[in-house]
Amino acid sequence: MQGPDERLVYARWLDWGTRIGLGVLAAAFFAYAFALVEPLVPLQELATVWSLPLERYLAITGAPTGWGWLASIRKGESLCLLGIALLALVTVMCYLRNGISALGSGERLQAGIALVQVVVLLVAASGVLTGGN
Repeated sequence: MQGPDERLVYARWLDWGTRIGLGVLAAAFFAYAFALVEPLVPLQELATVWSLPLERYLAITGAPTGWGWLASIRKGESLCLLGIALLALVTVMCYLRNGISALGSGERLQAGIALVQVVVLLVAASGVLTGGN
């Protein structure tokens, strides 16, 4: 069973991970909004393409789908997604940290549960079970 120390470590990792993710997200949005990085869709055209059906939007903008945003990480929109992805990974990192800690203290069941949680979250995030949609 996890004691207060493990919960405090989890909370500290969650706190710092969230701060880092939000910092990256805010910096990326700032860089995007103030045109410090090149956008995929120029800001003056954004309102026009937002109202289009998805298929037309994708055809006109060339926007990536699924994990394709990683290939266009230098574009402002994709850079913003990096902050969101980091926020999504915070829980995974906390569970991984807990699993390693439990394994080190001989709590194999707790370590196994944490590892299963990490695997489930990563498989869900990967889109493998939905075909990437």
